[in-house]
Amino acid sequence: MTPHPPGGPLRSRTAGSLHADAVRVLGEWAAPDDAQDRLRREFLGHLHSYADGMWRECATGHLTASAAVLDASRSRVLLTLHTKVKAWLQLGGHCEPSDLSLRDAAMREATEESGITGLRMLPSPVRLDRHAVRCHPGGSHHLDVQYVAIAPAGARYQVSAESDDLRWFPVEALPDRTDDALRRLVASAVALTRERAAE
Repeated sequence: MTPHPPGGPLRSRTAGSLHADAVRVLGEWAAPDDAQDRLRREFLGHLHSYADGMWRECATGHLTASAAVLDASRSRVLLTLHTKVKAWLQLGGHCEPSDLSLRDAAMREATEESGITGLRMLPSPVRLDRHAVRCHPGGSHHLDVQYVAIAPAGARYQVSAESDDLRWFPVEALPDRTDDALRRLVASAVALTRERAAE
């Protein structure tokens, strides 16, 4: 266990706020099924065990935040062809010292990676995902808290330096170079937004 996150006083203050927000969000989140609830409890256990569990310096694993960005019609999702992974993924990444909440982190990443202003982030996560990454020489894990963002009508994206490509895909016709985790995220995002629209 690391007693204090690295990075000096500013990061220490921010880390406390972000860590507390993550504990609150995960503590309040109603998981849609048993598998997701097990992940929720695993993420909470990680945060209770590691004071630096929000930051990429935590070699055992660290929380990240991402978003399925849907267009205004909820019929398309914006995916990035990740430069390192060489697969189509949702937008997202590591938390930063400027992030005061997981939702803020997801919004910042989605905005930076899409170039779209005016994204509307839904208030609560839609899914969690744990996957192996190569952030450290011995390997690590991303404990990803996944949100849904809605782009304004007529939104135009811009490819960032972190991406080989950026493209809208029909939610029912995702590209081959992706994985089941993304497919589950998109399906959950579409179901949630349609449910809200029907309320």
